[in-house]
Amino acid sequence: MPRQSEVRAALLSIARYLAAGALLAFAAPATPSFAQAAGHVRVKIAKAGLLIGGGAGNGVLTYRGRNYPFRVTGASLGITAGASVARLEGWASGIKDVSDFAGVYSSVGGGAAVVGGINGAHLRNDKGVTMVLQGGKLGAEFAANLSAIMISMR
Repeated sequence: MPRQSEVRAALLSIARYLAAGALLAFAAPATPSFAQAAGHVRVKIAKAGLLIGGGAGNGVLTYRGRNYPFRVTGASLGITAGASVARLEGWASGIKDVSDFAGVYSSVGGGAAVVGGINGAHLRNDKGVTMVLQGGKLGAEFAANLSAIMISMR
């Protein structure tokens, strides 16, 4: 007959394996269907503002093995002060056709940078494309605003 400490150790071991399996299941990215493949996005944006902000930049969408250059222009309304340059990288999902990527994206957010920092964005357009981007930021800026970003293919 096993001792109580051996049973407790066995149950703890099983619980660890189950927790690790659950974590892996949620952490592993789901494979999108071919109809809605994800694209890799790299973008550089320079922006400045005082109450009303504006910015512009360019980037590349890598989608189904091909590179698609694009332009970014945007405006923000809210509390904005300063100037920065951000290099962001991430994923765009919900793309059925590469033309779905172009359009107006909206975002509510904020952030701060003094000399440098980390930046992130979660954007969505009216065609159902969602972008999640993150990367470095250089400059001095404080922002809490509503943003509209226009992406046009080159």
